[in-house]
Amino acid sequence: MESKGLRVQESDRTTARTRRATLTDVAALAGVSVGTASKALSGNGRMKAETRQRVLEAVQSLDFRPNQQAQNLHTGRSWTVGLMTTDGIGRFSTPVLLGAEDALGAGKISVLLCDTRGDLIRERHYLQNLMDRRVDGIIVTGRRTDPRPPLSGIPDGVPVVYVLSPSTNAADMSVVSDDAHGCRLAVEHLLASGRTRVAHITGPAHHAAAVDRALQTEQLLARSSLRLSTGRTHFGDWSEAWGRRAAEAVLRAAPDTDALFCGNDQIARGATDALRERGTAVPDQVAVVGYDNWDTMALAARPPLTTIDMDLGQIGRVAALRLLAAIDDNATPGIHPVPCRLVVRDSA
Repeated sequence: MESKGLRVQESDRTTARTRRATLTDVAALAGVSVGTASKALSGNGRMKAETRQRVLEAVQSLDFRPNQQAQNLHTGRSWTVGLMTTDGIGRFSTPVLLGAEDALGAGKISVLLCDTRGDLIRERHYLQNLMDRRVDGIIVTGRRTDPRPPLSGIPDGVPVVYVLSPSTNAADMSVVSDDAHGCRLAVEHLLASGRTRVAHITGPAHHAAAVDRALQTEQLLARSSLRLSTGRTHFGDWSEAWGRRAAEAVLRAAPDTDALFCGNDQIARGATDALRERGTAVPDQVAVVGYDNWDTMALAARPPLTTIDMDLGQIGRVAALRLLAAIDDNATPGIHPVPCRLVVRDSA
């Protein structure tokens, strides 16, 4: 009789494989009721560990794929998350999106990507589409660190996490780069190497990242009883051209400058070009530290740049995990900074 039972069970397995397996097939192969099989897959209900294991083995054996629509109705979730970016597939958004997708994919959650291109009308259009698809939550990211207004018209129960560009509403969840930490790593590295005449070259004065990093740099130097070598921050553009011009201006105003802390890697690369052209050795005479760890710039600079890595992938992963927790009713409002990393190369 036992042998016959095994033959019947094998026959059931073979039959199920000729078509798409159902939950009934899984239950039959595991020797449990359909209800027990359902509970084992959803993680609900109390049962013996060996019972749950038999169900999971049956799922694997039959290559069972749950009916997503039925599962959605049962759980009240769509298992999808909207990811809205104002940066397109750009320098800052791409690593963030990849990090978020890694974390969401581990939970078998699909991601719907929407590129608003910084257009408010597009943002509203995509937001309505996401609501129509009944997404479980939304991640919003951009390329700048300036605070942004929160999304409007979000139904209760749909959490939102803002990335890089924090929400102006303190009750929202925002995950940002810890610029204070990044600046501290850069300045402490320069001071530890004996530099005392540090200049700061950065981007536009109306960008939060430029202003915040400038303020942090001045405060960090002041704690060591130092001040900027030229007496002020040099604001300009996020470009190599500005880096070249600014480096020349700094050395004209303060020839004894022995370090340049730059607001991004483009500026830093331009600065190293200017120093090389005037015969100033980097880092022997003037050390240079960049910001962003953008390989295209940092590795192509001569010499390769010591720089601050904002760890954008980790920022994306943290944002996704915060969103998943909020979906499970465990939201953590406020701003959540992610530490930076110092990447030491040949320029400082």
